[in-house]
Parts: sequence; structure tokens; C-alpha cells
Amino acid sequence: MASMVLSSILISNNECPRQDSGKGCKQKEPASSPGILYEDEVWKPCIRSMHPVYLLVLRAFAFVVLLLMLILNVIVDGGTIFFYYTQWTFTLVTIYFALGSWFSIQGCYNYGHKCSEYLHSEPEVSSDHRKAGFWAYMFQIIFQMNAGAVVLTDTVFWFIIVPFLAIRDYKLNFLIVNMHLINAVFLLAETALNSLRFPWFRIAYFFLWTIVYVIFQWILHACICLWWPYPFLDLSSSYSPLWYSAVALMHIPCYGIFLLIMKAKHSLMSKWFPSSYTGKQ
Repeated sequence: MASMVLSSILISNNECPRQDSGKGCKQKEPASSPGILYEDEVWKPCIRSMHPVYLLVLRAFAFVVLLLMLILNVIVDGGTIFFYYTQWTFTLVTIYFALGSWFSIQGCYNYGHKCSEYLHSEPEVSSDHRKAGFWAYMFQIIFQMNAGAVVLTDTVFWFIIVPFLAIRDYKLNFLIVNMHLINAVFLLAETALNSLRFPWFRIAYFFLWTIVYVIFQWILHACICLWWPYPFLDLSSSYSPLWYSAVALMHIPCYGIFLLIMKAKHSLMSKWFPSSYTGKQ
């Protein structure tokens, strides 16, 4: 509950007030607002000279691969895989690349018609550099939720679960290993190319994502008697308050790691492409 309250406060204090319209947000917002997003930032690569089709190809390829892996996992292990937080996160990453592919298709269409405007005009004078609408903001929020969740799930898997299973001589199958690797690879590739900002306060949505999963587990176990997918979720344990607190605290360094990745990207891209890098922190 404390995490939910704190997340709600962060969002209400920092999220920009917006009015969703079919042509983007028309409400005036300060240019320095931490939550601001422009329409073309969801599909433009961060390198001005790069055609948006490259980002489209990456997103479409990632979506197809992730969707196929998700379907294969359901076929092999059944619908019970969605009891796990890992599968929730993997599904969210898949949804992200589906939305990203759609935005990139629209962007490539716009780019083809107004290429010179997007390549040479400044954001302040470009009529197409409008405030983003609802779905564009949702896309950015999902990106930031994925950033923290992927770091959390993959860190726990590779640094806790894998060493533990190795001690017991348990063999991990190809599908499990790749699901905890390919999501991070695609997300890092996306991060390197996209123009999305990464405001710190949206760690609140990462917390809320995990809170929704935990509440789902509580409701499920209140209605049905079945096993807990993760032992530390078991409310009957006397250590459950400590476990829940530890997991909540883990969100901060996991999100912080991706925030450092974004800062490293900005620093390196600014040096490598000083005249064409358009990314914002």
C-alpha cells in the first residue's frame, strides 16, 4: 500500500496535465516539463540522418520474434506461465514492440511526405512537432515500465535463480534461457535507436506494474487454493513483510541501472554524432 500511495503522489506531482485529442495535445505545457512528449519522438530515430524505416524494421522484427516465443511457450508449458511475473513482463515487452511498429509505420508514412521538414526544421517552428496524444504517452510509459521490469526479472534470473539451479545440477531449457536474454537485447537495441525521453518519476509506473501483479496473485489465492509462483509472495510466511519490502526496494536500483544506460547513451551519442544526435534526457 505504501508503494501504491508513493507512486500515486509521484505521478500526480510530475505527470503533465494533458487533453487527448486526435491531433495531439493542444494544451500548453512548459518545454522543460519532465513528462513532456512530442508526437514524432515515438517513431523518429535519435540520429537525424537515419531513416525511420530502420527503427520500424527493428520493432517489427522484435515483435514477431517475441510473439512467436510467447506462443511457443504457451504451447509447451500451458497458460499457467502467466502466473509468473516474468511472463507478464515478456508480454508487456511484446505489446510495446507491437505499438512501436504501428507508430513507426505511421512515422514512415509522414516522413515520406514531409521528409525535408522533419530533417531540417527545428522543433519550435515545425508544425508537425506537436504534443503527443494519449497512446503516444502510453507507449512511452510502457517503455519505462519495461525498462525497470526487464532489469528486475533478468537480474534475478541470471544472478539468483541460475546459480541456485546450477548447484542442484538443474538443466535450463533453451526457451527459458532465451526468454531471459532476448527481451533485454531487443530493449537495449530499441533504446539505442529511439528518441524517447526517460523522466525519472515514471518509476512510479514500474512500481504500479508490480503492484498489479501482486494484487492479482492475492486475489487468485484468495479464490483458489494453489501454489505460489514465487515463495516470497506467500503471505503465510512470517518473513513475508521483509520479503515484500526487499522486492520493493529492488525496484530502485533496477530502474536506476536503466537510467544510467540512458545517460550513457546520451553522452556517447553526443560525442559520436555531435551534429545529428537529437536525443533528449
